[in-house]
Amino acid sequence: MYAYIVRRLLSALVVLLLITAVVFIVMHLLPGDPILLYLSQDTVTAFTAEEIVAARHEFGLDKPVIVQYLNWLSGVLHGDLGESIFRSTKVTEEIGNALPITLYLGMLAWVISHVIAIPAGVICAVKRGKWIDTILTILANIGITAPQFWVGILLIYVFGLYLNWLPIFGYTSPFDDFWLSIKKVIMPVFCLSLVPLSGCVRQTRSAMLEVVRQDYIRTAWSKGLAERNVILRHAIKNGIIPVVTLAGMAVPLIIGGQVLIETVFGIPGIGRLSVTALFSRDYAIVQGIVLVIAVFVVLVNLLVDIAYGWLDPRIHYD
Repeated sequence: MYAYIVRRLLSALVVLLLITAVVFIVMHLLPGDPILLYLSQDTVTAFTAEEIVAARHEFGLDKPVIVQYLNWLSGVLHGDLGESIFRSTKVTEEIGNALPITLYLGMLAWVISHVIAIPAGVICAVKRGKWIDTILTILANIGITAPQFWVGILLIYVFGLYLNWLPIFGYTSPFDDFWLSIKKVIMPVFCLSLVPLSGCVRQTRSAMLEVVRQDYIRTAWSKGLAERNVILRHAIKNGIIPVVTLAGMAVPLIIGGQVLIETVFGIPGIGRLSVTALFSRDYAIVQGIVLVIAVFVVLVNLLVDIAYGWLDPRIHYD
């Protein structure tokens, strides 16, 4: 197991290097000059060619791309993700302010979606063909196809503007005002959890239907064991393995999916920060965000692989 984890971590380092290199190159290939965008913020002052050259030198953009990348990589190894061109702040500060908000909303949506979805999928499999299976399956099909931003706009109109029950804009920390925070996250968390919840219901139902047809499950039934014992002690542990894979994939999807949700609800998280930085070609922030998300995805995939061995003793890591 330990040798497997070490191998995975080494391969993860290679993947992270490739991701950062590709993003770095793509950002520099985009049309437009971030220095000219930065200087054009002041519409009164006319900048000379010497001042533009000085600004390029200040941010290190006068060096070859490969040198810029190596300098940035050296800073990353020392915990420095660079400095934002437009905000004149450290990238670590910007990400440090936005990341907790995104993680709070994302993990809340992830936990809620799977706490609801796994029991719902098991019920659908056990009650296959019954009215509850039909209703939950239809709702899951609708949820997995509905665009998140469209659902968010509908929620804003109905619960925010028409009924005036919930705030429609912004974010409040639960440490500042707990109840106001809960009100503000209800609609964003619902939108974020809709797709993983629906997908998990469908996957759990399919996996459980395959398991309950196995010989050892029929043997358990023939022994006269109670339905609850058969499902909880024999079926779920084997049927849950594909769901663990889907749950692991849902974590980065929820984090990445907040780009639209944070924009719709005006939440100052990583998604909104990345959109702003991308439009302004703020290299340092975009690269820092991609690196953080890539590390997050690699760690989640590693945890999912380790969870396989705990759920199914037949799985060995050689």
